[in-house]
Amino acid sequence: MIKFFQRLINERNKFSSQSGQDQFAYNLSGDRGTYLEIGANHPQIDSNTWNLETYCQWTGISVEMDQSFRKDWEHNFKRKNLIFWQNAFDVDYLKVIKENNFSSRFNYLSCDIDPASQTLEILKHLIGLRIIFDFISFEHDSYKEGNKYKNEALSFLKKHGYKSVVDDVYPRSKKHKFFETWFVYGDIDIKFYKYNEWKGKHYSFSKFYKKSKIKSWSVK
Repeated sequence: MIKFFQRLINERNKFSSQSGQDQFAYNLSGDRGTYLEIGANHPQIDSNTWNLETYCQWTGISVEMDQSFRKDWEHNFKRKNLIFWQNAFDVDYLKVIKENNFSSRFNYLSCDIDPASQTLEILKHLIGLRIIFDFISFEHDSYKEGNKYKNEALSFLKKHGYKSVVDDVYPRSKKHKFFETWFVYGDIDIKFYKYNEWKGKHYSFSKFYKKSKIKSWSVK
């Protein structure tokens, strides 16, 4: 019986992001935010934007090249925001933003395409377009790639006005599988956390929880 309930909890948790990226985005920006999701994958399982769109009235743009997920998105009636089924480097982001009345400042960028070298290149491309993001979750896969792409992203984003705020991010209970670093734009006042510290304070049950945005996290 205990194993049954544990499996049930695990299945429910799959409908949140792997590490609380959605929770961090929500705590920072609250309801009705905006996102740009590069590497959307499945519309619901391990999704960084499922909770934001379906429970928090966020609008956004997703990009996914893998057509094997297309039917899952088309059959998921709760996912109504834009998704582009093409290579992330082929999207005309400025045109899409203008045509769909988005601001050039988004609340959240989820940046995750394989391999990590490509994730870094698309990050550079987006920043080069002068699109600003309050929060960026950047997947560098340092557990298998070493710190090369993590350090390059740190250096690049620092030059463009961003700062790292959560480091050594790992998925769920895989405590030594560091795969992401999180950044915010420089005008946002948040202390730096190691992921374990942030998780213990804001995401202790590894489950998305809709509550008021954290007032101590503010734009200067």
